[in-house]
Amino acid sequence: MPKCIENGLNQCYNAYWEKIKFKNGCFMRIVIKIGTSTLAYKGGRLNIRRTEEICRTVCDLKNAGLEIILVSSGAIGMGAGKLSLKERPRDMATKQAAAAVGQCELMYTYDRLFGEYNHTAAQILITASDVRSEDRHRNFVATLERLLELGTIPVINENDTIATEEIEIGDNDTLAAIVAQSAKADVLVLMSDIDGLFTADPRRDKDARLISEVRELSADILSLAGGSGSELGTGGMKTKLAAAKICMDAGCDMVIMNGEKPLLLYDIAEGRSVGTRFYAGRK
Repeated sequence: MPKCIENGLNQCYNAYWEKIKFKNGCFMRIVIKIGTSTLAYKGGRLNIRRTEEICRTVCDLKNAGLEIILVSSGAIGMGAGKLSLKERPRDMATKQAAAAVGQCELMYTYDRLFGEYNHTAAQILITASDVRSEDRHRNFVATLERLLELGTIPVINENDTIATEEIEIGDNDTLAAIVAQSAKADVLVLMSDIDGLFTADPRRDKDARLISEVRELSADILSLAGGSGSELGTGGMKTKLAAAKICMDAGCDMVIMNGEKPLLLYDIAEGRSVGTRFYAGRK
């Protein structure tokens, strides 16, 4: 669990921020995964208004003492938009070229927006090899912990410019769950293009109902997984349920929320019901 905040704690002790204290005088450590559909329009260009609102909210929560790690999609999608490609590239060479272009824009955007609120972004790019190798994974965790101690906002993405099918993690829902597990986070938030887990696909079934709480990944819950989401993204509900299993097994809650409503991050930090929350065994 994250260490207690020792400096300046009294400054953020008021009736509002008392709500987001986790327990034992410590603040939450949150991993937030931002999907491509949240960051960009369908053509791949940056959704400036929404991205600014996300960064402002993250900085405000950071000011309150929370430890926040971002897992950000968007490199390939934004690169495709900047290169004026009509759709997400399918061949490896074009994917990696788009990622090389898009990652620059992505980190420039985070660095600029976080800097406006006096916070520092730190980039970490990893591949599956960094997770599978015990030594490399240990180094990744040590670096991540030190960056949090130094007060930065780590921004993590898969290194799409060098990842191949043999060494790729594949989707950032899984990557985010691995990061949450590695960082011993209290909660993983998946910002997606849907409000949460439904009893059916709400885009096709008007009677679909939102499932607000999941305490066990039963066969019925797992059967609700569908296909991929947006055209520019790679994840669907199947990857999110797989991420939920990783988190729940590690004692970390997970929330699926609609990325169109960044202010809901406040509600999650305060423990209010948002989207679908998957409760870990420690609950």
